[in-house]
Amino acid sequence: MPPRLTSAELQVMQILWEHGELKPADIQERFVRKIKNPALRSILAILVQKGHLVRRKEGKAYFYKAKTRRQSVFLSRLRELVDVFCQGSSEALLMNLIKTQKLSEEELVALKRLADDPETKPKPEKGSNP
Repeated sequence: MPPRLTSAELQVMQILWEHGELKPADIQERFVRKIKNPALRSILAILVQKGHLVRRKEGKAYFYKAKTRRQSVFLSRLRELVDVFCQGSSEALLMNLIKTQKLSEEELVALKRLADDPETKPKPEKGSNP
């Protein structure tokens, strides 16, 4: 996984994940808060350097496209969350979510179905006894 994203870098990535390949001006107009052109270009250069974006030139214009997939960043951030706030326990994260999110009966039944589904259960490692 390429280096971690800052908040501004993540905003750029979200725009590109949602809209695909864009020029800096198109990214700038979709940015959540006002951002000056030099600041945006700096962020884009950093993202290219970190390996999160690819850029191509068409005429005088550069187009930027996300190289890192959204799911990859999500899983990396989720792992950080589990490690920092749940002492590495995915179970603790899930229990906290279930307790604090006031899930409906339907959502709880769906979670139970997911937990009982043999397709979602971890497979025993080779060489270990079940």
